[in-house]
Amino acid sequence: MLKQFLNLKLSQKLSPQQIQLMKLIQLPTQAFEQRLLEEMNENPALEAGKEDDEFEKDEFENEEFDDYDEAESERIEAEDINIDEYLSNDEIPDYKTQTNNYSDDDENRETPFAAPVSFHQDLINQLNTFILNDQEREIAEFLVGSIDDMGYIRRSIPDMVDDMAFTQGIYTDEKMVEKMMQVIHELEPSGVGARDLQECLLLQLKHKTPTEYVDLATDIIFNQFDAFTKKHYDKLIQKYSVSTEQLKKAVHEIEKLNPKPGGAFTGNNKITENVVPDFAIRIVDGELELTLNGRNAPSLHVSKDYQEMMQTYKDSRNKSAQQKDAVQFIKQKLDSAKWFIDAIRQRQETLFVTMNAIMHYQEEFFLEGDETKLRPMILKDIADQVGLDISTISRVANSKYVETPYGTKLIKEFFSESMKNDQGEDVSTLEIKKILQNTIEEEDKKKPLPDDQLADILKEKGYPIARRTIAKYREQLDIPVARMRKKM
Repeated sequence: MLKQFLNLKLSQKLSPQQIQLMKLIQLPTQAFEQRLLEEMNENPALEAGKEDDEFEKDEFENEEFDDYDEAESERIEAEDINIDEYLSNDEIPDYKTQTNNYSDDDENRETPFAAPVSFHQDLINQLNTFILNDQEREIAEFLVGSIDDMGYIRRSIPDMVDDMAFTQGIYTDEKMVEKMMQVIHELEPSGVGARDLQECLLLQLKHKTPTEYVDLATDIIFNQFDAFTKKHYDKLIQKYSVSTEQLKKAVHEIEKLNPKPGGAFTGNNKITENVVPDFAIRIVDGELELTLNGRNAPSLHVSKDYQEMMQTYKDSRNKSAQQKDAVQFIKQKLDSAKWFIDAIRQRQETLFVTMNAIMHYQEEFFLEGDETKLRPMILKDIADQVGLDISTISRVANSKYVETPYGTKLIKEFFSESMKNDQGEDVSTLEIKKILQNTIEEEDKKKPLPDDQLADILKEKGYPIARRTIAKYREQLDIPVARMRKKM
């Protein structure tokens, strides 16, 4: 039996321009600069510079904005732009491909990076110091290629034997691969090529100068690794008939080892992320002052050449079909340039008003730097204040950094849920986490506090938190359980 239904559905579609604006808002400073360069390369009608170049911007020049009008956020539309808007008799500077947002006395913020040898290439270079035949070298190089960024080979020897045969045409056996593993274990940093943590620590102890405590540490790792990782120190003292001080010195030898030998290599091929703050907050005469990084506010204008071409076309009496095609191209580029300039301005306004609202919402923290003064704050709180959508606030918070007197912070770190204290007041979960962290730092490391005792302590401080919540916050803070925090 067939039935017909009438279903009314209300939906809202974003225009391509609105989508592009959202993408621009989401970009942090460095990515925005790259996007700007791409747009200028693609659109010859868009040029850098400004009409009056009497002064230059500091990187954190104070951007002043009028009160943000929510209705203005919709002003970018797909409608045609009047050509006359582009026609001007004003002189525009000739420079087209350069921007300068810095003054002469600006600090040089560029960080030079060396071009180091990669981690794996360094290991290959070390292999050249060993006398190996062709087959041995091929196997050794394959093993180096199997080492992960932390310095481990996490594949079984039979698997690697099969892989070499099928993918490299290297036919060998497990005995030969094991022999080459011993060569890999002689490379630096010590411990590289280990198949698990236990072997990694043993390889490093093997390269240390033998002493009473190094020998004891080696025996513990080789024969009592499970008891050591679980910090059953009483069991180890009884097993080896040593004093607490002797065991403490042996454990100290182990603690000096590196569980991730690959990660310690300063010349590895990992990319170093250089964070550029999108905002700066300073305290001036006891008041907070917010600035937007000047690199987010480039000076742009529409090409004078393209304006003149459009004027020439308008003045022409005989307009050929070829001219009409050309002017359609010119108009499209002019429209695009005009839209992009407006979009950048909207981006500036959106970033500024959003961060300004966050700054005033968390004013007590920004004035004092005390993380326990952070108020509960969710995206809706800021969205309601500035009259923007929650998704827009999220785009600003998730990807932007702010430079404060207390360090450079990711903006989304200022957002948190609220919980009730014993007075019925709303307090930030960030505040509770900070108090939990301070409590753990002050505990007796010989007798670390389990989660139930931590819950009791926080309850005494006025924060009635359940044990399972303590465990969740502790894990979020990357703090291990009490047993693993125990020290001798």
